[in-house]
Amino acid sequence: MSTSATAIRFPCAGCGGPMIFDSDSQHMKCQYCDAEQEIDNVLSQPVEHPFHGSIDTPAELLDWGTEQKTIHCESCGGETLIPVGQTTVTCIFCNSPKVLEQDQMQTIRPETLIPFQISSDKALRSFAAWKKKRWFLPNKFKRMNVSSQLHSIYIPYWTYDTESYSVYRAERGVYHYRTVPRTRVVNGKSETVMVQERYTVWNWVNGEYDRAFDDILIPASGHYNQNMLERLGDFDLRNLVPYKPDYLSGYVSERYSVSREQGWDKAQSKADDQLRDEIRRRIGGDEVRNLRVRTNYNDVTYKHLLLPVWNANYTYKTKQYYYMVNGQTGTVSGHVPRSPLKITLFTLFCLAVAGVLLWFYLNQQQPM
Repeated sequence: MSTSATAIRFPCAGCGGPMIFDSDSQHMKCQYCDAEQEIDNVLSQPVEHPFHGSIDTPAELLDWGTEQKTIHCESCGGETLIPVGQTTVTCIFCNSPKVLEQDQMQTIRPETLIPFQISSDKALRSFAAWKKKRWFLPNKFKRMNVSSQLHSIYIPYWTYDTESYSVYRAERGVYHYRTVPRTRVVNGKSETVMVQERYTVWNWVNGEYDRAFDDILIPASGHYNQNMLERLGDFDLRNLVPYKPDYLSGYVSERYSVSREQGWDKAQSKADDQLRDEIRRRIGGDEVRNLRVRTNYNDVTYKHLLLPVWNANYTYKTKQYYYMVNGQTGTVSGHVPRSPLKITLFTLFCLAVAGVLLWFYLNQQQPM
């Protein structure tokens, strides 16, 4: 990790040394004497906060339990939150030493979080197993032990709950078949054969569709590649625990840069796509075209939560690459070097297969 817990925010009862959260034991662990202390969690249902209404954020939602400070990177623009008294000398995103403390801005504290369950060693093993399964990597890179710089970070997310009501109209197409004559050439001679021809019958359909959405998960990070975060996002939200500052002891959390309103726009777009897919399946038939959907969203609520991620970078042939490891499940998402030779050979193979299939098709059927 890029942080060192110099402030004793959670002193050890035995020696007074600093305690930080340990992913292996899921307890607080003393950095001096290795004593462990269980974190008391009040098992309660996370509170869903109304999205619409007052623009003012209640004071209790701004209380992180410990005073936080914002660290800004002059190189990449990334911003993180760490407890006051904890230090950092490099940026957790790009490893740049150009980091400065900023004036503290009020940010909504997380409602819940998932603690780290994957250690740095397990994260490295997950990456090693993941890269061996990539097809187009250079063989040398596949075999080598990659020296990665890992940083543990809590990524901010929003979740949204909502009730939806949709009305839709579309054309449903059903396939039918008829027997028609076709002429083809066999051994230089023309002959007529009867074949099955498909045609589509279209009918207009209308309907209504109700759907409740629970925990639409939206990354609140504006620094990371959103597609990378989406591929990483197999978090099991059933394991969320109520937020306690203990879990952040010794760790860094990214300050969200996607607002609640921006997050809801993304969540609504995600819900719109899901509704269109579900309505298409409900309409049935063999094809659907000219689908129009109008949706109203009601009773929108939100939560702010933190999810654990190992952020890593490494260098291969002077070029820097990045990857991330889900701190709960070990899922890996990232960028790796590619072998131009393997890509070229695969492309030529696909073109050859396509050419053979086209030749076979053209020699089997001849239009009238």
